[in-house]
Amino acid sequence: MLSHGRSTAPDTPVTWVAVVPVKPLPAAKTRLRGAVPEAVHPDLVLAMARDTVAAVLACGVVAGVVVVCDDPAVRAELTRLGATCLPDTPAAGLNAAFAFGARGAEGPVVALTADLPALRPADLESALAAAVRAGGRAFVSDLEGTGTVLLTAPSGAALAPHFGPGSAAAHLRSGAARLDGRWLSLRRDVDTAADLDAAARLGLGTHTGQVICTVA
Repeated sequence: MLSHGRSTAPDTPVTWVAVVPVKPLPAAKTRLRGAVPEAVHPDLVLAMARDTVAAVLACGVVAGVVVVCDDPAVRAELTRLGATCLPDTPAAGLNAAFAFGARGAEGPVVALTADLPALRPADLESALAAAVRAGGRAFVSDLEGTGTVLLTAPSGAALAPHFGPGSAAAHLRSGAARLDGRWLSLRRDVDTAADLDAAARLGLGTHTGQVICTVA
């Protein structure tokens, strides 16, 4: 299991607002069902969200995390970590939740999926530095190259998220720049049991690791 220490020097500017939507636990991560016993599945989904948010908060260039979710258990745990939790007022799917969370943010926005249990703050910081160099909107694909794990928008620009099947191509068509760094811990999202095994080889965050240990 990996530890999330803050990833940057004290004089590095803290500018980004991160937006992380999380589905209600009973409906989340259906393709991951079977990776752990059914009764443990909600605990696994919540643990991955906790590890994702903890790593994002530990990134030295992130000023705060906005979580969009209606699940009371998720809201309680992620608020305890230091995130700001908003209800999913649009209730219109993932992209509407991303746009809602980004609304009113001061400074640049980074949208992240909540299924990055191996995320290291240094990988996120490096990707955000690449986004700054790119200038406008930018995205990072998952390791398979078809999905999206991260989308950024500079201050004053609309996020314009296109998450979902084929999202990497959709973000590219929308004018976002593709960022092609290695960033294995950032790009290893978890949708299936095989993805979870791959994330474990990279090093799971504390919360996900504890859930896995209980069923091993």
